[in-house]
Amino acid sequence: MNINGISAITLTVEDMSAAVLFYTKLGMNVSYGGVDSTFTTLRVGQDAINLMLGKQIKAKWWGRVILRVDCVDSIHRMFKDAGLTPEPPRDAEWGERYFHISDPDGNELSFAQVISSDKNIRYDS
Repeated sequence: MNINGISAITLTVEDMSAAVLFYTKLGMNVSYGGVDSTFTTLRVGQDAINLMLGKQIKAKWWGRVILRVDCVDSIHRMFKDAGLTPEPPRDAEWGERYFHISDPDGNELSFAQVISSDKNIRYDS
């Protein structure tokens, strides 16, 4: 068995309309469902983030989805211009520049750009 990547990640949301608005502000496109649906798929390049309506068990920290981008600073600026509140970008010792933002349900997204040619980059930012 070969695992070639992640096809989609599914997040539970309490308000589909607020969640879809948030993710479309990030630049993702709805390919299935939408604001009035109980299940929505948003395209992220060739991959997807799914949103499923339902009560989410709130935990202090569940983890994060890390999305690779070409320019962290331009993505960060685009989100701020859209009225969102991402954390400030920062450089990490493992060779990435990144920032985090949480959706309306507290699901954490990280946007990361490789800034080092070091082949030992960890993905636990």
